[in-house]
Amino acid sequence: MKLRSIQRLVIAILVVLAALTAWYRPLQEIADAQVDAGLKRALISFASARALNAVISVFQGTELSIEPLGVGVTLTPGQILDPVNDLVEQFSSIMLLASVAFGVQKTLLAIGSHSAISIAVTAMALIWAPLFYRQKAPSLLSRMLVVLLMIRFAIPVVVVGSDWAFHQFLVKDYDQNQVALNETNGNLSKQTPPSAAPVTPPPEDPSEEKGLFDRVKERAKAAIKPPSIDLQAIKKTVEELPERVLKLIVVFLMQTIIIPLLLLWSLYKIASTLAQPSSAREPTPPPQTAHIS
Repeated sequence: MKLRSIQRLVIAILVVLAALTAWYRPLQEIADAQVDAGLKRALISFASARALNAVISVFQGTELSIEPLGVGVTLTPGQILDPVNDLVEQFSSIMLLASVAFGVQKTLLAIGSHSAISIAVTAMALIWAPLFYRQKAPSLLSRMLVVLLMIRFAIPVVVVGSDWAFHQFLVKDYDQNQVALNETNGNLSKQTPPSAAPVTPPPEDPSEEKGLFDRVKERAKAAIKPPSIDLQAIKKTVEELPERVLKLIVVFLMQTIIIPLLLLWSLYKIASTLAQPSSAREPTPPPQTAHIS
């Protein structure tokens, strides 16, 4: 019985200390800085995806026409980029959602750090702690305390925890694949075909008269132009792009969805256990059997 009393006292003190940390500004500042860094990374990846999509769209809208002596041959280099372009479009949508997720976290951080929330958490903890120690805390009061603690601390802890996991396990994949994505974008941009412009024939000298054969010969030379796009170079440039994009998707899904949900669930279970009435946690003694002598 004495040990259980000490346990209740320790839990009550820990909850009060946790409530007092609601006024600890450095924790909020760390969380704000980390969510800003995550939002910046997501926006950079989103911008890279949109730029890459624009470059690929230029290739897809390009037709290289060769018409030697009226015989037309049309090359469409954008065809080999269709599957890649679909993946890049989906990637840009995911990056937009990741940016929105970081923006929501930033908004929730601002709401949870409001002084009214801190006052409510502190007051509720000071009321709940002595009642819990005396095993008289109402279940409704305990639930309200859990809700207030989650509002105040869940998002900062989730942001700090997911950022820690990112720097421990995901930052290398992000850096390598983001750099590769930028390099692919730059290499494709260098191979973008120049805008087609009408070729203005040189002014004819009235003093010179050309025969029909000479005029046909000049037009044939103007029409036969080698394409300025190297299809093999384009294919080689984008061959690793799907793998890079998928790895970046995994990084942002882990940081914005999977890890935060796991941390939220863990925090809720811990808070619910601590706020549970002590009588509910104590094992029920086995019934004693009466002995008849």
